[in-house]
Amino acid sequence: MKEKLELLKKQIIEKISSIKEINILEDLQTKYMGRKGEFTKILRSISELSLNEKREIGQLANLIKVELQDKFKEVREKIENLTVKESIDVTLPGEEMKKGHLHPISQIQYELEDFFASLGFSVVEGLELESDFYNFESLNIPAFHPARDMQDTFYVDIKNKEGNYDLLLRTHTSSVQVRAMEKFGAPLKCIIPGRCFRSEATDVRHEHTFYQLEGLMIDEKINLANLKGLLETVARYLYGQQTEVRMRPKFYPFVEPGVNGEVTCFLCAGKGCRLCKNTGWLEIFGAGMIHPNVLRAGKIDGKKYSGYAFGFGLTRLSQLRHSIDDIRLFNSGDLRFLTQF
Repeated sequence: MKEKLELLKKQIIEKISSIKEINILEDLQTKYMGRKGEFTKILRSISELSLNEKREIGQLANLIKVELQDKFKEVREKIENLTVKESIDVTLPGEEMKKGHLHPISQIQYELEDFFASLGFSVVEGLELESDFYNFESLNIPAFHPARDMQDTFYVDIKNKEGNYDLLLRTHTSSVQVRAMEKFGAPLKCIIPGRCFRSEATDVRHEHTFYQLEGLMIDEKINLANLKGLLETVARYLYGQQTEVRMRPKFYPFVEPGVNGEVTCFLCAGKGCRLCKNTGWLEIFGAGMIHPNVLRAGKIDGKKYSGYAFGFGLTRLSQLRHSIDDIRLFNSGDLRFLTQF
């Protein structure tokens, strides 16, 4: 048995030493070391030997098995290294390194920041985790006000000293209005871009996480005509001079009077479809003259100063620009969608 094992080991080593192709090496390894291989058959026959022979031959067989496995591994690595070296063609161009790019929402945000900067607006950032005061109370939305029902909110499970849940994920960038007034005073001219959150059912027009761009201007003798002119300029800058804009009265607690701004639906060209709920119009901004209570909360003299505020849905603006009919695609993480922009 010893001689048989040694002879087989010698034969295997001689054969694999001259092999230069992986597939031939694998066939040879299967022939000798596979489940039905010649070496495996010898190992199985050890069970027929006496106890002392089993111990002696079994130890030798295991040593030879390990030696052969190492030899197969060594030859395989040599073949693979040789293959890699021989396959390099230095005249070929290198691999293309794919570059990332800005998300479509970021693209339109930065573009609007540049646009408003050219009009003299500064860019102000705010907190995503906000207090109830700045998100609601300071914006003329007290706890008992029915307007709170318009915004289903994510509250943080932490109570304040009074035992109330005071911290929440901001539902709009309007939460920075009073913070900006407190910090900069009047006159004030700024925009506030950022992410917002609302606990609502998602569909082609609604998402629980979205982006807004808030804007406000406070100075002496500011009126609704100033606001109308600005919003028309922005809409036509974004979608072209052919874009139709309409403004209708609408209630917002933090402005008085308030307006709802809409543009013609890109999908149906104003004829009516699923996206625009068969109205032919899509709402892209809400706006109005800042309510005296909000100016008061921001420590601004309402007798001397007046101002307007407006809010765009950056997600909705990007949706309109790129003719995207499902708002949920923006946060899907689907590269097939994102690489188009």
